[in-house]
Amino acid sequence: MTSGMRKLSISVPPDVAERLEHEANASAYVTQGVRDRMRLDALDAELAHQGIHITEQGVAEARARRAAVEAEWSPERRNAIRERARQHALDVGAGAGAFEQPAA
Repeated sequence: MTSGMRKLSISVPPDVAERLEHEANASAYVTQGVRDRMRLDALDAELAHQGIHITEQGVAEARARRAAVEAEWSPERRNAIRERARQHALDVGAGAGAFEQPAA
C-alpha cells in the first residue's frame, strides 16, 4: 500500500459492487468518484458564498430549458457542437496532460 494510504472497509449496494468488480483498480475508481464529488461540493459552497443557491427545482428548470433549445437543433448542429466541445477538451487537456487522444 502506498505511503499515506488508509485501508477502509465499506458496504455498497449490489449494483455498485457489481460495477466495482469490473474495475481493474476499484480503489482508484472509488477515489476518483469521491474526489469528483468533493470538487462539486466545493463548487456548491463557493456558489453559496457568492449568493447563488442551487436547488433541485432550479436544476430541473434549467435542464428543461436546455432540452427545449436542443430539440430545435438539427443533428448537424448538435454534432458540430459536440465535436467543438470534444476538441476544446482535448486542446485544454493537452496543455495540462489530462487527456489522451484515443489510439487510431
